[in-house]
Amino acid sequence: MDRAQKEQVVEELGQIFASSGVVVVAHYEGMTVAQMQDLRGRMRAAGGSVRVAKNKLAKIALEGLPCASIGTYLTGMTVLAYSEDPVAAAKVTDAYAKGNEKFRILGGAMGSAALDPAGVKAVALMPSREELLAQIVSCIGAPASNIAGALGAPASNIAGILKTLEERLAA
Repeated sequence: MDRAQKEQVVEELGQIFASSGVVVVAHYEGMTVAQMQDLRGRMRAAGGSVRVAKNKLAKIALEGLPCASIGTYLTGMTVLAYSEDPVAAAKVTDAYAKGNEKFRILGGAMGSAALDPAGVKAVALMPSREELLAQIVSCIGAPASNIAGALGAPASNIAGILKTLEERLAA
């Protein structure tokens, strides 16, 4: 790789570290090509990406960034999993690590906060952006349905009372 290509890779990695909601660093030594393609497919389905880069170039890209402390994880055969959604990459890598012993999470970064493996697992347990939006919508919609039910209930109660009175008078 010549100098221009290395500079381009460093710039791309810098963009990844700066713009991603979460970056997970993991060892992938011993994984087959099929396993790596499976990981990439799962990550793509969740809205994230997987990147294998030289550790030295990744460390250069981290210089001056708030998440520079994750440079200590960049040793050996490492892979970067990242997503804009602050939870997606952590969820996918955590689930993948449970089913593949050759894939081991080392840590990561969420914004300026460095994460150890337990931190990545904690982020993976959080609800995703879509799940949070669904919860918010249901909270907003619940009072409206309660009001509709409360407004409709007295009318049905009055109708039931009138029907009972009619039956008593007819008997």
